[in-house]
Amino acid sequence: MNDPAIGEILVEAGELTARVKALGEEISRDYADRDLLLVGVLKGAVFFLSDLMRHLEVPCEVDFMAVASYGSSTDSSGVVRILKDLDIPIEGREVLIVEDIVDSGLTLSYLLRTLRARNPKSLEVCALLTKPERRKVDLPIRYVGFEIPNRFAIGYGLDHAEKFRNLPYVAVLADPG
Repeated sequence: MNDPAIGEILVEAGELTARVKALGEEISRDYADRDLLLVGVLKGAVFFLSDLMRHLEVPCEVDFMAVASYGSSTDSSGVVRILKDLDIPIEGREVLIVEDIVDSGLTLSYLLRTLRARNPKSLEVCALLTKPERRKVDLPIRYVGFEIPNRFAIGYGLDHAEKFRNLPYVAVLADPG
C-alpha cells in the first residue's frame, strides 16, 4: 500500500509470522493437556488472535470483549466501558487475554481486575506489542511478541481512524502534515 501516512516499518511481516508461531509453540507447551479460552480484545487483536490460534496445539475456544477507554485519542484515562462482554462464563477456566498492544496498561489493568472477579482458574496475558516506556501500571504480561518504541503504530490489526488494520506489517503512522 502506497500511502504517505505509512511511515517507518517497526516489525516486518516475516518477523510477525515467526514470532506468532513461536508464541503459539510456547503457549501450547505451557497449556499442554489443558483446555484454553482465548479472549480477544476487539478490534485490534483479531488478526493476531486468528494467526496465533492456528499455531496452538491445545484445545481452545475463543471469545471476544470490546472496551472503550475515555480520554484523548492518544492517551487512555483508565476509565473503561465494556462495549461487548464475553459470551462464555470463565469461572474455573484457563483464560488467556490476547491483546494487540499494551500502551499505558490502564485499560488492560481494568480488564484483568474485571475478569479476575469472575474466578477463572488462571488468567494470563499475551500481547503482540508493548510500549514499556509508556507504562503507567505494572502488569503481568506473560507472553510478549515485540517491545516497540513510543510511536503511534499501525498495521496488523492496529488502526488510525479505522484505517491501516490490513497492513501485513507494523509501521509508524507518519505525520500526515
